[in-house]
Amino acid sequence: MIYDVQNYGAVGDGVHNDTAAIQAAVDDCAENGGGRVLLGGGHVYRSGTLILRSHVELHLEAGAVLKGSDHLEDYNLRGSGPVSPADITRPTYENCEYAGAPALYFIYAKDCEYISITGQGKIHGNEKIFHGTVTEWHIDGSFYPRVPMLFLEHVSHLTLHQITLTASAFWTVHLVGCEDVLIDGIRILNSLNMANCDGIDPDHCRNVRITGCHIECADDCIVFKNTASAMQYGPCENITVTGCTLTSTSAAIKFGTESEAPFRNIIVQNCNISRTNRGISLQLRDKGCIENVIFSGLNIDTRLFSPRHWWGKAEPIAITALRRKETTELGCIRNITFENINCTGENGILIYGDETSDISDIYFKNLSLTLTEKTSWPKNTKDLRPCIGSGLAEDTLHVLTAHNARNVTLENLHWRTEEAMQEYVTEEIVVTECPGFKMNTGQNA
Repeated sequence: MIYDVQNYGAVGDGVHNDTAAIQAAVDDCAENGGGRVLLGGGHVYRSGTLILRSHVELHLEAGAVLKGSDHLEDYNLRGSGPVSPADITRPTYENCEYAGAPALYFIYAKDCEYISITGQGKIHGNEKIFHGTVTEWHIDGSFYPRVPMLFLEHVSHLTLHQITLTASAFWTVHLVGCEDVLIDGIRILNSLNMANCDGIDPDHCRNVRITGCHIECADDCIVFKNTASAMQYGPCENITVTGCTLTSTSAAIKFGTESEAPFRNIIVQNCNISRTNRGISLQLRDKGCIENVIFSGLNIDTRLFSPRHWWGKAEPIAITALRRKETTELGCIRNITFENINCTGENGILIYGDETSDISDIYFKNLSLTLTEKTSWPKNTKDLRPCIGSGLAEDTLHVLTAHNARNVTLENLHWRTEEAMQEYVTEEIVVTECPGFKMNTGQNA
């Protein structure tokens, strides 16, 4: 069955609020056992919070746009309390702790099965109404956490197919405790200046496939999370990412920093990462462990962005384990493999743990790295944020920095430092407090 929202009173003129009409179509579809809720092409449907139901496919035809309302009160799903959290008093690149539960929602579902969002149309998050401090290099929000575009909790058999998601002001696809997820061929096109507008955030999710997607966003493109508010859903596990193209002002692929439960059995392969401030980032800051992860067949191209506003210093690969607070008990990072990876950019590989960390069994095979100058930003800083203290320290460039890690093995590493970068490099390989470190056939090309 097809449930056309225009038959329920949706105007689709880009002005009228069509929330009630779209919601009525969704509810009618679910009550009748399921089907397709259709947003016809050639129309802009304005809406506040929409609640999806089991067995409903939300389908946007080519030329259809579902755009967020201009009014914050239209996102107040709970219907009580303040319309938005308190204003930001510190910029989010300094203080962005988040338990994982927003106050406001755009597209929402909980405790459902067989939900799909499909089509050649577009969902628009209306990012501009959430702007706070705006600079040339960075846009912060007026409050935190802001409205995620999709917040889908405890949904099984979930499909996102072909849809374009754009102008999100916060995490674009936040999946919490979801199982059997297919994300195939979607586009996420967000501002590269808007803070915290991550692409896809699987949070305590299992059995997830992300394939053939193109993502441009800030901060991070694909981020595995284990937030504190969703511990009942267990680990983030059994996930594959393949055939994606990724651009970000922070990390293209990231684990953390919210890491309260385990991450395990995850494969990332055959992806192209370009124009990105950090390629792959494992950021353990809490009690969970990151284990049994394989990265293979990647091209990673990095460049520096504003060093104050964005975490990362153009590292193609960064593995860090540092306490978030003095009282934090860190988990571990172990059994991580990187193979057949080409890296080009303005920094080298970073492996760094504090004195309480447990980083072990990190294996690199067939890596090439070219240090090349692409920007005029300073190249003398190591970035360990977030952590106790500022997290920023002066350092020269290195092909590899490793500190406080056990059993790190590099097999067949080749590197080249272009002439413009040679003045920044004092030592190419710096290894401290790393028992069991092995480097076979490393070579400066």
